Amino acid sequence: MPSLKDLRNRIASVKATQKITKAMQMVAAAKLRRAQEAAVAARPYAERMDAVLANLAGAFDGRDDAHKLMVGTGNDQVHLLVVCTAERGLCGGFNSSIAKLAREHARKLLAQGKEVKILCVGKKGFDALKRDMGKYVIDTVDLRSVKNLRFGDADAIGKRVLAMFDEGAFDVCTLFYARFQSVISQVPTVQQIVPADIAAGPGAADLDGAIYDYEPEEGEILNDLLPRNISVQIFRALLENAASEQGARMSAMDNATRNAGEMIDKLTMSYNRQRQAQITKELIEIISGAEAL
Repeated sequence: MPSLKDLRNRIASVKATQKITKAMQMVAAAKLRRAQEAAVAARPYAERMDAVLANLAGAFDGRDDAHKLMVGTGNDQVHLLVVCTAERGLCGGFNSSIAKLAREHARKLLAQGKEVKILCVGKKGFDALKRDMGKYVIDTVDLRSVKNLRFGDADAIGKRVLAMFDEGAFDVCTLFYARFQSVISQVPTVQQIVPADIAAGPGAADLDGAIYDYEPEEGEILNDLLPRNISVQIFRALLENAASEQGARMSAMDNATRNAGEMIDKLTMSYNRQRQAQITKELIEIISGAEAL
């Protein structure tokens, strides 16, 4: 049984930890609003980009001169997985859920005889994957020095992916991140970005009921939009991740603070009981000694 001094030290230690988790919860709550606003603001642009590409892709259905970023290399042997996670932990299962989704996807590809390459964006993704997938990780993008995410940060990653594609380093590129829904809900998401996943399918002729004539020609527009779309989708993924990370951290630190409070109550009760037992024992000894005189 621990002594009274040990219990006092443990209570003091848990109280200090509780102050830290409470402070982290408040910081995450303050950052969450900005991150959520940025993620929500980026969604319409990214979704509109998808719609425009889907509309343009209809004109190239079945044609031999379609852009490689739209139709691919004609092969799917080599897969690049871009796994976007946080640079820091203490955010519940946020990082592990994305890494788990990427790990399961990689194992399915390997079981089919495909070649897998992993590009980690964020330190925690590499930490989660290095034990069993470390030999497939080609590099890690460090964003710890970035305080406020900007399009330039995503564009640098997008240009690197494009350079690898132009070199023939992969055939299919898939993006992994967590889509923010609420403070308690972040959905691990997988999205294929090379070749572009055209959701609307061939023959899409209008956007929200409007029909567009493009100037210059569709091919010239696609040559500009398709490379930009990769950076746009990566930027959206990073913003969604930023909001999801703060939401997950806020929820995790709230749980940790409440758990610390419960632990303090239990330790305090144990301390009081042990102290009362010790006082009672000392009183009995005094009374017994007085009666013996």
